[in-house]
Parts: sequence; C-alpha cells; structure tokens
Amino acid sequence: MTGPADPGDRDPTVGVLLVDDQPLVRAGLRVLMSGSPGLRVVGEAGDGAEAVRLTRELAPDVVVMDIRMPGMDGIEATRLITTGPGRARVLVLTTFDDDAYVYGALRAGAGGFLVKDMDLDEILAAVRVVARGDALLAPRVTGRLIAEFAARPEPVPPRPVIGGITHREREVLTLVGGGLSNAEIAERLVISPATAKAHVGRLFTKLAARDRVQLVITAYELGLVSPPR
Repeated sequence: MTGPADPGDRDPTVGVLLVDDQPLVRAGLRVLMSGSPGLRVVGEAGDGAEAVRLTRELAPDVVVMDIRMPGMDGIEATRLITTGPGRARVLVLTTFDDDAYVYGALRAGAGGFLVKDMDLDEILAAVRVVARGDALLAPRVTGRLIAEFAARPEPVPPRPVIGGITHREREVLTLVGGGLSNAEIAERLVISPATAKAHVGRLFTKLAARDRVQLVITAYELGLVSPPR
C-alpha cells in the first residue's frame, strides 16, 4: 500500500483503528463497519497518544482519526503515525464547519478526510479509497476547505519551489488540484489513462508528495488553482 492502486484491484480485508474521544461515536462507527464486507475494526482509541500506541501494536491499514481530543490531538497523532514505521494511513473524521484544523492534519500526512454528516456509503467508500493508497478528495468538501484557509493568512506556508517540473506536469498538477481523477485528466488533456497516471507518479516523486491530497495542497500553494469564491 505504498501508492495509489488501480480501481480494478481487489482489496483485501481492511483493518481499521477508530480514534475519537466520544465512546458513542466509536461505538456507532464500529457497528457500521462491522456489518460491511471487507472492513474489520481492529481497535479503538480515545486520544492521540493512544492512537499512536495502538497503531504500532495493531498495525491497522487505516486510522479513522478525530481532530479535537484531550491531550495529544489528531494533528500531532497523524504526524507521528505517518512519519513512523508501518503502512497505516490516516483518514480524518471531523465536523468541518467548526474545525479549523483539517488543513494542518492534511499537511501532517493524512490521506484524506471525512465530515461526520456524510452518508454511511460515503464513509465506507472513503475508508476503502484511503486503504488502497489513494486519497479522498471530495470536491464539495475540498473546495470549502481550501476557501476557508485561503481566507486565513497565518496557516499558509511559503509557496514551494518546484524545479524540474515540465509544462505537461504542471498542467497535470493543476488538474489534480481541481480534484480530477486520472481518467478525467486523461480525457481533459487527450492522453491515455496510463500516461496520466505516469505523470501523477512523477509528480509524487518530484514533489516528495505522499498522496494526491498533498499534490492538491501544493497546487493551491503555487497558485495553480484558485480557491472557490
């Protein structure tokens, strides 16, 4: 699970660690996921420190991570998990409208994010997407997220330097920043899906990006994509 997989790949059972300081939320998610084929809840944690410890002990495929928790919050836990040993990927679960820390979690290495009012099918699909090594970039939520932080000068870091990026790769990065899939990029640029995938793969390497979420962030930081008005 070191990189995005083809949509046709068959997924094994996905081990999930649930992290939330509210036991009822964890219980609800456990019930939902336990009844879904291909998903298995391997553990629960009530704070970030416990999440880091259990990730190392249980080696889940996906950590569904809350942000606001007592003690170590979800951002720091995400950073420790994604930079530590193991293959676990983090999927942030938050209430977007009153949570200003999602951007920080994505920069810390989260593979995507959910909002707590999403439909069950969307939540289950998101876990599987992140488990495959791809990133969850729901356009309606991504646009609101970028717009929120575009209005805040303090969290936005200096724009990165991207020497070595070709004109075509810059075009691809712009489209990734707009939330397009490889197939949609291929259609837009009139190239094959395999070529689009190869360009995205080179962007991962040149920008040292973990996944498409980080490519999206880079596209916005470079001004290749404008926040929605």
